[in-house]
Amino acid sequence: MTERLTQFTNDGLTFDVIDSGPLDGEPIVLLHGFPERGNSWNAVARLLNDAGYRTFAPDQRGLSRGARPTSRRAYTMRKVAGDARALIDAVGGSAHLVGHDWGAAAAWATTQYHPDAVRTLTAVSVPHLGAMTKAMLTSRQGAKSWYMGAFQLPWLPEHLVGTAPFVKWIRAGGMSEEQYARFRSEVVEDGALRTALNWYRQLPFNDPRDASIPVVTPTTFVWSDADLYIGRHAAELCERYVTGPYHFVELTGVSHWVPTEAPKPLADAILERVRGE
Repeated sequence: MTERLTQFTNDGLTFDVIDSGPLDGEPIVLLHGFPERGNSWNAVARLLNDAGYRTFAPDQRGLSRGARPTSRRAYTMRKVAGDARALIDAVGGSAHLVGHDWGAAAAWATTQYHPDAVRTLTAVSVPHLGAMTKAMLTSRQGAKSWYMGAFQLPWLPEHLVGTAPFVKWIRAGGMSEEQYARFRSEVVEDGALRTALNWYRQLPFNDPRDASIPVVTPTTFVWSDADLYIGRHAAELCERYVTGPYHFVELTGVSHWVPTEAPKPLADAILERVRGE
């Protein structure tokens, strides 16, 4: 591509994209998580751009103003993987794929369903769905993930995000004051909270058999040991679900919010993977 990409379409929806780096650089797609937008990758993208790569960080389904369907079924893993595939097609048909949090879940799913489109995968914080499911049943991961059940409730989560207990909980997980202010501005005040929560509320509508689909693509999984939401057991189970080359990177003393808290070590892990080192 010789022009900047600002938007792409899929499934009747229009998605905004932050396209940066050299126009002739190899493409790296960066998928954000909850409750963030594509600009959460800015610090990492700059480092990847400086290394010669072109990055594409979309505002995903539920966040982009032209892509906020209200139905929970519109957010299944096959749907969000279709969005990532559409972006990859728009930038040339194949790309390196990176995802954090729910963006990691979408990246895993994209690699499962569309392995031909993904050159390499770097998943951050959230492991393969099979690993996450098994850890829920065999460790304290279920307790760590209590909020995933709470977010299924209608209306209540939307009304709690501004309360002191919610702020205390999310700040305890490592989210900075600046990040929380951006969440309030870019998600809550922009009217995207309810549709963003559909990433959680879509869970009952996925095919449980998909959790067993292995990943054959060269993969790096990055996990941080101060993550309040994802435990070590889930992280270490991840390699069982990757049949291609696999590398596990553990960041010490870093919270769940890896792209904003530790952009340099994360960029290093991504570069090591995309270069095949």
